[in-house]
Amino acid sequence: MKVGDSVNVVEKKINGEITDMAFVQSELLQNILILLGATVLAALFTFVMRQTIIIVSRKVEYDLKNEVYAHYQKLSLGFYKQNRTGDLMNRISEDVGKIRMYIGPAIMYSTTTITLFIVVISYMFYTAPELTLYAVTPLPILSILIYRLSISIHKRSTVVQQYLSKLTTFTQESFSGIGVIKAYGIEARINDEFEELSEGSKNKNIDLVKVQALFFPLMMLLIGASNILVIYIGGTKFISGEIENFGTIVEFLIYVNMLTWPVAIVGWVTSMIQQAEASQKRINEFLKTEPAIINYIQEKTSIRGKIEFKELTFTYGDTNITALKGINFTINPGETLAIIGNTGSGKSTILELIARLYDVEDGMLLIDDKPIKQVNLQSLRGCIGYVPQDAFLFSESIKDNIKFGKENATDEEVINAAKLASVHRNINGFKNGYDTILGERGITLSGGQKQRVSIARAVIKDPEILLFDDCLSAVDTETEEEILKNLHKISEKKTTIIVSHRISSAKNVDKIIVLEEGAIIQQGTHNDLLNKDGYYKELYLKQLTEKEM
Repeated sequence: MKVGDSVNVVEKKINGEITDMAFVQSELLQNILILLGATVLAALFTFVMRQTIIIVSRKVEYDLKNEVYAHYQKLSLGFYKQNRTGDLMNRISEDVGKIRMYIGPAIMYSTTTITLFIVVISYMFYTAPELTLYAVTPLPILSILIYRLSISIHKRSTVVQQYLSKLTTFTQESFSGIGVIKAYGIEARINDEFEELSEGSKNKNIDLVKVQALFFPLMMLLIGASNILVIYIGGTKFISGEIENFGTIVEFLIYVNMLTWPVAIVGWVTSMIQQAEASQKRINEFLKTEPAIINYIQEKTSIRGKIEFKELTFTYGDTNITALKGINFTINPGETLAIIGNTGSGKSTILELIARLYDVEDGMLLIDDKPIKQVNLQSLRGCIGYVPQDAFLFSESIKDNIKFGKENATDEEVINAAKLASVHRNINGFKNGYDTILGERGITLSGGQKQRVSIARAVIKDPEILLFDDCLSAVDTETEEEILKNLHKISEKKTTIIVSHRISSAKNVDKIIVLEEGAIIQQGTHNDLLNKDGYYKELYLKQLTEKEM
């Protein structure tokens, strides 16, 4: 250690053991240059290490986020019904970030600490073994205390992350439903609920910080104790002559203080490790969740569009509600089927089963005379144009939302699809036309406009199967007739299923089925069902009367 050598040279000069001032200056300059060189070299290695480890940690974070996101997309609708969006978002952002801190800074500082401990303590033992033992005596005590504190940090970190998920979920739902909150005038109540949740989160964070705050004072206390031991024991040995050079004591003081930052890092790293462990556990909960829908056939499947239900009964696993009971019907390629029924009769469930958003357990669902599980999943969904009851639009331009159905569609194809959905005139009325950026979930548009843009998105895909889930409920009867007329033209060679509450949507189709409490109570053509007493005829007469009024 050149600092010790420099102190020894100065000490000898003071004691008169060295009289040549030029020699003293030469020794001091040489030692200073060596120290500067060592510092520059250490800085270079530190830079290289930071570049390597931190970049690797960022790449690991990138891969892990992609892995989690890809796994999310494989999971079924049932999973999303049981888990909140805010919690899913928190696990892919905050929890992954905690793991990155472990892989990056935690490993980097751990490596620095271990290297410094090995080098410094080895040299200390080489110089003065007994003094070294006294200097490092507090370190085992520190290790035990850190271990005990780490257990507490782990438990409290898990609770903090859970509260963060609750906060994320609450705010996400509040912003998504801001229209309802304002319409009902419940801003104050929502603020109170958020404040209560924030208060709980704050208290849990304070509980965690209280434990973390013990690290630094505790380490400074033990490092201070080491300094006192070095000064007292070292001074005693120097006076007794067991240590010849005073520079050795100075060296040891520098060594002990050099270990202050690494020892302080031990606490910080331990905290990061505990938080990363809690976060990894939360991520693994979802990564270990097996997708309910599995693609059993890897080869692409050619699909013509024949759909057949055979004695199919379906019960939702999360609610245990039996939505369909013994369903039997067949749709041939190119035919159009209308499904009529009250709310909760199982109409949407039929469409979800055809798109294989849920798997059939009781009965059979055949696509082109093959069980649906024997059809390649990507091929099946690739040939379906699905318009859900609750039209969902992304925070992109209207053009991009329509092009979700066909990524490489031309502007001419986009406009043609919008015309078929009877929304072209509305879009042209906007200031930026098709380049109009929609708000979150398409909040910029009215309900009817969102439904029609969603229809355009399905139509531009030009699929073999079209599924319309009550997607005209928010449009007026004239617009509905215009859209149905256009759909009739494009669906001549496509298998089409229209779910609706309106008879007007069903009167020109090839086949109609009427559902009640999950069972088919009537089926046939429009004229057939009008000639029979029952639900369909009653609904027709009721809607006809309403229209005349």
